[in-house]
Amino acid sequence: MADEKSTQKKRRGGKPAGGSPQAAPAGGDAAAAAPGGDGGNRRRRGGKNDKRDQKPREEEREELDERVVDIKRVAKVIKGGRRFAFRTTVIVGDGKGRVGIGIGKARAVPDAIRKGSDRARRNMNHVSLSGSTIPHPVIAEYGGARVMLRPATPGTGVIAGGGVRAVLEAAGVRDILSKSQGSNNLLNVTLATLEALHQLRSAEQVAAMRGKDVEEVRPFFEKKKA
Repeated sequence: MADEKSTQKKRRGGKPAGGSPQAAPAGGDAAAAAPGGDGGNRRRRGGKNDKRDQKPREEEREELDERVVDIKRVAKVIKGGRRFAFRTTVIVGDGKGRVGIGIGKARAVPDAIRKGSDRARRNMNHVSLSGSTIPHPVIAEYGGARVMLRPATPGTGVIAGGGVRAVLEAAGVRDILSKSQGSNNLLNVTLATLEALHQLRSAEQVAAMRGKDVEEVRPFFEKKKA
């Protein structure tokens, strides 16, 4: 009995506390296998680089002119009744000839504005400008809205209101005459204004289409400067 007890004690003393002994990797392998080793540092370095790459994108996002034109509550009829949400109209432009419009819909106003802003940034297009105004008069319609735009001499300012002013200022127009005719729906008015800006053609494009010299089709206010 004494011999059996002594052998059991020896076995207990020789057995490690964490179970069967395992050979730990030596040198750099152990550091790489550890959670705080070099492998974890590489992952962290990669995360820092990702954050650095995101900073320029955030700066570009702040440079754009973003304006919320309209916020309306809309309803969707479902089996149990009505489901209410908010629809926002957002205008985004860089003030240098690029402008876009986005429509966002969500159950909360901040989410709807964020969706509209993202869509407006994706839909930004270039429009032809002549200095601080537009090269020629134009009329555009969208739905029941009808918008007329006419160029103006420097110093006139933006003679417009509502959604028309928001689109023109975001696009970079500083001198213009406008008139909104027809429907007063802000969404249709802004879309009609955007359609009018897309119809604009520069003096070089008009001269190439008509086969004339650029000076013959240049706007009157630019001829005075020359």
